[in-house]
Amino acid sequence: MVWSKALARCGLVLLSLWLCIHSVPISVEKAKDKPEVEQLEPPQSADTGLHYDRYLREVIEYLEKDPHFREKLKNANMDDIKQGKLSKELDFVQHNFRTKLDELKREEMSRLRMLIKAKHDLREGNGNTPDHQALLKQFEHLNHMNPHTFEVEDLDRLIQSATSDLENYDKKHHDEFKRYEMTKEHERRERLKTMSEEDRRKEEQHYEEMKKKHANHPKVNHPGSEDQLKEVWQEADGLDPEDFDPKTFFKMHDSNGDGFLDESELEALFTKELEKVYDPTNEEDDMVEMEEERLRMREHVMNETLDQNPVYTEEELREYERQLANEENDINTKAAELQKQREELERKQEELNTQKLGLKQVNKETSCCKRAKKGEITLLFRSLQLQRTHRMAIHISDSVSMYYAKEHSFL
Repeated sequence: MVWSKALARCGLVLLSLWLCIHSVPISVEKAKDKPEVEQLEPPQSADTGLHYDRYLREVIEYLEKDPHFREKLKNANMDDIKQGKLSKELDFVQHNFRTKLDELKREEMSRLRMLIKAKHDLREGNGNTPDHQALLKQFEHLNHMNPHTFEVEDLDRLIQSATSDLENYDKKHHDEFKRYEMTKEHERRERLKTMSEEDRRKEEQHYEEMKKKHANHPKVNHPGSEDQLKEVWQEADGLDPEDFDPKTFFKMHDSNGDGFLDESELEALFTKELEKVYDPTNEEDDMVEMEEERLRMREHVMNETLDQNPVYTEEELREYERQLANEENDINTKAAELQKQREELERKQEELNTQKLGLKQVNKETSCCKRAKKGEITLLFRSLQLQRTHRMAIHISDSVSMYYAKEHSFL
């Protein structure tokens, strides 16, 4: 986006990040005698879509409540903010605001720790190795080495991270939409391949009819044009188009009263135009395409350009189909490898079961042999005992005979 142009026409600076980066080039000077609000309300500005969105918006809104910082913010330019000059003004922010910023940072650190733990547990539960570098990127918007206090480095990191992330936000959204459209067309073509000639002809005819039906709609006003705004003034606001007043119109649609039309407020203005083209009850109208068109309208108003090029070219579609084919081949190859590994494991399991049975039989035979040998030893021992007893009996008998023989000779 053309950040410098948007900022120049809005009168905002980069610190407001999404609030000013995505603001329509219209601004209204706020009353200078508006009393300070001591208690921070929940953020009323548009959701940036960043994972640290609430932290970002609360820090911004609390800094804007400090008189010194707010004054510096009004006089700052984009280069000053990018170079971190505005961040140094944090040292002059009132103590009660600094205390609140410390609290916000501690809450954000606690949230991130819980998030990291949940992602870590989920990956380990699925048997995947956690990507520690990716997890650490969750902390790039603050100084995690100091988890207790909000310092100049924290504000500087928050500005740099949000600037980079928001610049890539719309590009990521467009890339996702392009992939969605190419997938839809790829599936349509694959479905046609499975049909008979007659059914394919009917399906192609129906497809062309739906395209023509979708293109047949009431005139759509140029996004951000006076005609478009007057139609909102008349149709949505119920006012006479002859009484159209830009300042009144702006105040009516500045929902949060922050003096700027943020992303959601700006995109709400296009609802009437989009309803002319898209109807959720019509087969030919894709609501995903409607949201993409809403985003493009907002970008057009911000950039004063409107890209009329198709979402994707035929060459990009062919390249996407080649990628899908390669991914499918990779999946099939891995599936075949896994099947081979499974068969090999089953074969080894069978061998192991056979070995277990053989070992069990050997153990059984060994046990029988041991019992047999034990019986033989027992019999041998008993035989030896009997022989010994027999010899003792003979010896005693001989001794008795000799005794009687001596007695008889004496008599």
